[in-house]
Amino acid sequence: MIPGIIIAGTSSGSGKTTIATGIMAALSQDHTVQAFKVGPDFIDPTHHTAITNRASRNLDTYMMGEQGVIVSFNHAASDADIAVVEGVMGLFDGLEGELASTAHVAKTLHLPVILVVDAKGMGQSAAAVINGYASFDPQLSLSGIILNRVGSPRHTNIITEALRKAHIDIPVIGAVPKNPQIHTPSRHLGLHMAYETTASSEAQLARIIREHVDLEQLLEIAKTADTQETAVEKEELASQVRDVNIGIAFDESFCFYYQDTFDHLRRYAQLEFFSPMKEELPDVDGLYLGGGYPELYAEALSKSSSREQIKKAACNGMPIYGECGALLYLGKTLEVDHNTYSMCGVFDAQSKMTQHLQALGYTNAHTINDNILTKKGAILLGHEFHYSTTSCEHDQHFAYKMKRGKGVSEGFDGLIYERALASYTHIHPSNTPFNRFIEQCKKYKRE
Repeated sequence: MIPGIIIAGTSSGSGKTTIATGIMAALSQDHTVQAFKVGPDFIDPTHHTAITNRASRNLDTYMMGEQGVIVSFNHAASDADIAVVEGVMGLFDGLEGELASTAHVAKTLHLPVILVVDAKGMGQSAAAVINGYASFDPQLSLSGIILNRVGSPRHTNIITEALRKAHIDIPVIGAVPKNPQIHTPSRHLGLHMAYETTASSEAQLARIIREHVDLEQLLEIAKTADTQETAVEKEELASQVRDVNIGIAFDESFCFYYQDTFDHLRRYAQLEFFSPMKEELPDVDGLYLGGGYPELYAEALSKSSSREQIKKAACNGMPIYGECGALLYLGKTLEVDHNTYSMCGVFDAQSKMTQHLQALGYTNAHTINDNILTKKGAILLGHEFHYSTTSCEHDQHFAYKMKRGKGVSEGFDGLIYERALASYTHIHPSNTPFNRFIEQCKKYKRE
């Protein structure tokens, strides 16, 4: 049995990220904490990882399926003292119902839920809100309440007394006061990455949580997790011959990756991380570029020697796979704030950053042309989130037809050139393993 909790919120903006990371920081001082994030978020897990010194994982029942969530949870948390899962949006907010919601993950893993309630501007009404969340889904174990942004001890007493009178038997295990100093800067794709924040802010969060949350009671609640029911035996993987080298673009401009993807690739390949901004393309048999912020470093990327090297490698048939931000980099040009920068030119495509969100949400892509990742007929479940637009020639070959999501152009996604593939769609290996990509890398090595 793995002790664990899910930190959920009544809505986005309730403070669950602050509370969750504060709890991770406070518990990590005395315990081995395994962190998780519900949903496809790339940024929050970097903060979790920095705090706990263990790689945080995503739990997404849309992209991974319930079984994928169970496997990832059990494998990552098996040697931890406690698992702390940060939820997404409001507790019950999912895709066309509960799919991919925090509640869905909580029920899949049989974890108790700690509900963060933004108490600012509410007295007895907070009790009514809590009562509604407690009664909405009887299958859910709502086991504790943390009041956030309370104004005073009297404010807290008003709410706890209202809960008592209403016979709502859920303990209030914390009341965190308003603190304008607790703030993580954000930009167009979300919070700043962990490397852009300071350790002092984590220490401050830990101190606040220790002062205002009953961690002993929280640990007792975590022990009520019934994860044994969903436990999955660890896969006994056959020894793999890792005779192929895959380059991973990893720096400030390309930093959106799932830890599960790295683990999956390492079963079959040696991984070599490098910075396209600062280093030359290493001697590898394939290349994977994730999403990130190429628009913030467009000038540096345009001047890097790896830009031409990547184009030459693509022309020579090297398998190259890119997601979202990598699509902008692998195209011909990228326009940012009315300045146009030359990119790799692997694809005859032009991208432009806009001031408005262009796409956000889960995707369902049907493969219409064989490519280095999937064969015709395969279905990819992923997500997209970008402020850019990309235009390309009408004769461009696409890998996917979007049944859900926007993609690059007119419902199509996945630009194809030789053995290169780039799309706005992000994927997870639970749904779309990289096995075909790895085989293509091995084939390229033999040629």
